[in-house]
Amino acid sequence: MEKMRTSQNLDEILSFWADDSVWIIPGTTKWSGTYRGKKEIVEKLLVPITAQMASPGSVTVDNVIADDDCVVVQARAHDRVTTTGKPYNNTYCLVYRIVDSKIQELTEYCDTELVTSAFGMAQASPQSK
Repeated sequence: MEKMRTSQNLDEILSFWADDSVWIIPGTTKWSGTYRGKKEIVEKLLVPITAQMASPGSVTVDNVIADDDCVVVQARAHDRVTTTGKPYNNTYCLVYRIVDSKIQELTEYCDTELVTSAFGMAQASPQSK
C-alpha cells in the first residue's frame, strides 16, 4: 500500500489494480459513481480529476486496519490546489478489497461538500432530465 501511495507513475499505480477492478465513490458529487475496469477508472476519473489539479499535494495516512481481504485506510490530503485556485485538502476513508494481491475494489468515502466546493456541482445526465 505504501509503494502505491507514494508512486507518481500511473502505470506503476495501475499495476496494483486488477484489470476488472471497481472504484466506487458514493454520493452525488461531480466524481461520484462506480468506475469499472482500469480503462474506465483512468479515462473517466483519474485523467479528468488530475487535469483539474494545479498541485497534487501529498497524503498523510493516519490509520490502516487490515482483516482478511479488507484494508481500510484513514488519510488526509495536504497542499492540494485546483486549477481554479481552490484548496482541496480532503479527508478519506478508503475501503479496499484485495484479491490475489491486487486491488479488486475501492470504496472511497470523503467530504462531499468539499468536493463540490472545489470542483463544482455534478452535471445532470441526459437521462435524469
